[in-house]
Amino acid sequence: MLSLHTNAAALSTTAAVGSNQKALSTSMTRLGTGYRINSAMDDAAGLQIATRLEAQTRGMSVAMRNTQNGISMMQVAEGAFEEVTNILMRMKDLATESATASATDDDRTAMQSEFDALGSELANIIQNTSFGGEKLFSSGTTLDGTGGKLSDALTFQIGATSDETMEVDASDALGDLATALADISTMFAATPAAGTEISDATDANGMIDTIADALDDVGSLRSQLGAASNRLDHVYNNLSNMSTNTTEARSRIMDVDYASETANMTSKQLLMQASTSMLKQSSSMSQLVLSLMQ
Repeated sequence: MLSLHTNAAALSTTAAVGSNQKALSTSMTRLGTGYRINSAMDDAAGLQIATRLEAQTRGMSVAMRNTQNGISMMQVAEGAFEEVTNILMRMKDLATESATASATDDDRTAMQSEFDALGSELANIIQNTSFGGEKLFSSGTTLDGTGGKLSDALTFQIGATSDETMEVDASDALGDLATALADISTMFAATPAAGTEISDATDANGMIDTIADALDDVGSLRSQLGAASNRLDHVYNNLSNMSTNTTEARSRIMDVDYASETANMTSKQLLMQASTSMLKQSSSMSQLVLSLMQ
């Protein structure tokens, strides 16, 4: 129907121009930002899922750093106990040498002097080994395995949720070791004093088994730390795998497919040009009414 008051073709074409312009603007925004979803209007459900995935990914990234820091702390502690092992082996050598009949009193005096020095170093290691400025085995004023970070159970956050934790409790083993070291040397004390542990053959002979027991305690503690470090290493690998897959999942939701969106933009540009041209042509429809009246 021809009408001076209503140009149906112009109205339809105007609506098409607006729709094409909106679609073209959306395509250009996506290509400009690199994201398919730039607001909740684009995909409300997809945005919600992607946000949860991003929160999970970021949580796992922090947990991965936690595991690495945990492994580093365990390595510092394990390295200290490796040196404790070396010292105890040397002390056992001295006790064994002092226990034999061929050793003289002067020999035993020299051996005892070295034995005392080694006992002092054991105390130094237990008192002063630290990680990040915090003592690991002792508060620094005691030598009974209390007051340090490893004196209590440790809880590591190894995931993005509150349930993902890992507990390492080496406090009992540390306490047993501290007791064993105190039985070996009087220098391993808050108030050290020169000892007589291997000053005669009988005492030296008894010290051999005492040191052997202490070595077992060190081995037990080192095995706990090693097992915890190995587990943290596996946790890190698993988190890395999950983080990669979760990031890819979020990418499939959020990121724009440039090949598809570029083709879509080109289509909308052509439609925009065509609809604009038809809008210009539709304005001439009212002139047909005048031709009927001539």
